[in-house]
Amino acid sequence: MPADEIPPPEAQRAERLATPLAQAHKRQRGSYTNQSGRFEALSREAFDDGWSEEELPPFRTQTLPERAVSIITRNESPDIPFDRSINPYRGCEHGCSYCYARPSHAYLGLSPGLDFESRLYAKLNAAELLERELSKPGYTPKEIALGANTDPYQPIERQYRITRQILEVLSARKHPVTIVTKNALVLRDLDLLVLMAEQGLAKVALSVTTLDAKLGRAMEPRASTNAKRLDALGVLTAAGIPTAVMVAPIIPAINEHEIEGILEAAAGLGVKEAHYVLLRLPLELRELFREWLLQHYPGKLRHVMSLIQSSRGGKDYDANFATRQQGTGLFADMIAKRFRLAMERLGMKERANGKLRCDLFERPTLPGSQLSLF
Repeated sequence: MPADEIPPPEAQRAERLATPLAQAHKRQRGSYTNQSGRFEALSREAFDDGWSEEELPPFRTQTLPERAVSIITRNESPDIPFDRSINPYRGCEHGCSYCYARPSHAYLGLSPGLDFESRLYAKLNAAELLERELSKPGYTPKEIALGANTDPYQPIERQYRITRQILEVLSARKHPVTIVTKNALVLRDLDLLVLMAEQGLAKVALSVTTLDAKLGRAMEPRASTNAKRLDALGVLTAAGIPTAVMVAPIIPAINEHEIEGILEAAAGLGVKEAHYVLLRLPLELRELFREWLLQHYPGKLRHVMSLIQSSRGGKDYDANFATRQQGTGLFADMIAKRFRLAMERLGMKERANGKLRCDLFERPTLPGSQLSLF
């Protein structure tokens, strides 16, 4: 094909999304294609060869067991308020179109697209490993974050209950924990969270991205509705558990007009702490998010991406630790100012809940280990 006849990138994406395979995966999925990850030697892409007229089988979620080697992940990122986290699962069935964790599936030889939300891994030995790692003589307790990469309360948690098991270990050892989720399933563990909060050991943040039910279903097809998340925030707050609302991500020209409304809804429930993150598009997510825009807001694609790039130094994404969460430039500054003014008006703060206690920690003693003399 001559160079002057090659369709623009948007046309190529639209053509890919129009295939029967992509349309078959459209229902309740955040991505519609499944291109190979960046580490694969060969690039594979499913296509309709025109030979079969049979209907495609239902696209199902598959969960595989994983025997993890370690469970506490460490980080030194200066823009993150914790240095350790636990992810009970790899991949996330919520299918959020914008999820910054999608590129991590490429390390498994899988696609950050449909594979990320349909080929999941459950770390069945997480609680056992946690007991072992907490028992190490050199371990010093600090807040452990649940939900740093994938959601600890995604739908498969109902079956596997790994997050519940982790909380049981942390509660028994009086270890502080913070939770970030977008699933009302967190209320299942209200008993443990109330007990831990009474000791200054737990706080919970829920991500609320929109008050528009239709937009919410398009953005996060298998997560709890935002209305249910707000209800969960109200229940948690009323139970005395420190809570926060996360307006994350803020997507230019899609949900950014809802900042004030979301904060007002959360403040009305007694939530005192709020945070936000401007949309991040690392690695494969740049392509996946464009495909999502083409499916739902094709007329806004250029405008949305222009605003994103104006906040990322002219690029789709800037990984600089100092700016990656909020961005830079006039648009990013406007978002920051709006968020700050809304919080001031509503009596909310970025650090309203204070730090959790670390002085109550009781180190576990495993069978066969040497007892302390003191």
